[in-house]
Amino acid sequence: MENLKFKILSKYLRPYKKEFIYGALALLIVNILSVVIPLEVKNIIDQLQNGFSSEFVISKSLWLIFLATCMGLIRLFSRQIVFGIGRKVEVNLRQKLFDHLLIQDPEWIQKKGSGDIISRATSDVENIRRLLGFTVLSLCNIVLAYSFTIPSMFSINKTLTISSLMIFPLILGIVSLFGGRMVNQRRAQQEALSKLSDLIQEDLSGISAIKIYAQEEAEKKEFNKYNYSYQKSAIKLARTASTLFPLLQGISSISLLILLGLGTYQLQSGFISIGGLVALILYVERLVFPTALLGFTLNTFQLGQVSLDRVEEIFQNNPNIVDTSNPKYLKKEIKGFLEAKDLTIKYQGSKFNSLNNLNFKIYPGELVAIVGPVGCGKTTLAKSLGRTIEIPDGQLFLDNIDIKSLRLNDLRKNIAIVPQEAFLFTSTISENLCFGQPNASKVLIKESATKAGLIDDINNFPQRFKTIVGERGITLSGGQRQRTALGRALLVNSNIVVLDDALASVDNKTAAKIIDEMREQSNKTIIMISHQLSVAATCDRVLVMDKGEIVQEGKHIDLVKENGLYKKLWERELATNIIKS
Repeated sequence: MENLKFKILSKYLRPYKKEFIYGALALLIVNILSVVIPLEVKNIIDQLQNGFSSEFVISKSLWLIFLATCMGLIRLFSRQIVFGIGRKVEVNLRQKLFDHLLIQDPEWIQKKGSGDIISRATSDVENIRRLLGFTVLSLCNIVLAYSFTIPSMFSINKTLTISSLMIFPLILGIVSLFGGRMVNQRRAQQEALSKLSDLIQEDLSGISAIKIYAQEEAEKKEFNKYNYSYQKSAIKLARTASTLFPLLQGISSISLLILLGLGTYQLQSGFISIGGLVALILYVERLVFPTALLGFTLNTFQLGQVSLDRVEEIFQNNPNIVDTSNPKYLKKEIKGFLEAKDLTIKYQGSKFNSLNNLNFKIYPGELVAIVGPVGCGKTTLAKSLGRTIEIPDGQLFLDNIDIKSLRLNDLRKNIAIVPQEAFLFTSTISENLCFGQPNASKVLIKESATKAGLIDDINNFPQRFKTIVGERGITLSGGQRQRTALGRALLVNSNIVVLDDALASVDNKTAAKIIDEMREQSNKTIIMISHQLSVAATCDRVLVMDKGEIVQEGKHIDLVKENGLYKKLWERELATNIIKS
């Protein structure tokens, strides 16, 4: 596992290999200078024992100032490079993560939860940035500090060096003891934060439902539960960290006391000079800070590891719906002929087939209605046509080409699907209409709005096409949202349009008018999945579904004469209309 994480980190750093080498070299020079300066101090003090010279003091002071200035500037350079690498990795990683999320199956995104995904794409990526910035710099500095400082201390006095460093193995033992606990506590904190983000995201999206059913208090209690869970996990981690850091700092300071105590005896016995003792004190103080910082570094390192696991978990998930190894490209405009041959689809975990040996043919330019009771498989069929769910090979065809073999981008450009739940972005009506074709002219945008029966509504808005629709189109009515989504699909100018109950919030008269507008383009194949049989009655042909199968097929005028499911649905709609009137 550790080797795997090292490979992942190496992969992130590989594009910045040259910069990393420069930063490492700068850090190396800094540590060399930090060893040289105490030795220079030792020599100056020892030489002053033989007599004071102002010229000597001034020249050596200037020399030390020069060395310290060089060390400070090079340290600044190394920090800017290493921290800069961390920032670049953060930006690059977040872009790759976003790109990867866009190719995922919608069902996986919904199941995972947008709050959890947002947490991973923001706070977890930031933690990885700290891992590759501060943590790498700190760990490298600790390794180099020990590697250069300890040999220099031994060269001055072995006894004092060993005595002052005897306490350091205890520090490493404490770090190891606290390490595993902090990893688990950090992971629990991140998971609790993700759940909290999920709840906030969900409640803000469903704020209208919360108010309609007066569930504010219930949601407050739910939030309080998750918030308290996050608080407990955060406090546990804080207690561990607040115990570890002062403990490390206190223990590391003991070595300085040991050095001062034994150093006085060594000085009196003549085993060490005053300059040598001062140099050892400087060296020990140099080791105290990085050693005390080891706890914070460890905390950041473990936090980065947890976040690395969480981000890599997303990268490890590959979508099921992808192009085949050798996809077919649509090099010419399609005619719009659709055919299903024993199309069978079963959702994972379901006991029954959603579509069961479905067979039909829809010809170019036809306006076909697909009707049936709730749960009969109509929406599954719509998703199958756009391959937003996985479908078997050789069961669904577009112009006699297996849809499964077509390049996804080509398929979806030629089949525009308008779902019942129309999703609008927080932007203007114009931007929502041209979402599928961002470079569309104002003329085309207006034409699509007209065909979708939306132009009168737009003209009544104060800012017309520049009207902001709000989050998910909250400022529009249900019918306006559906017609905006329809206009978006029409603007793409696909040869096949699938309306999955996309006019459910539109009255029958307006729906019929929209259908007439669409029929003027005789080249379009239109599939209208609907519960509105009065609108379906105007279609060329009606396919009646029940339990995943087509049980009736024909024109409305013929189907109402048969004693079948369609006649029952029609009579039910007539009775409902009479009651409403």
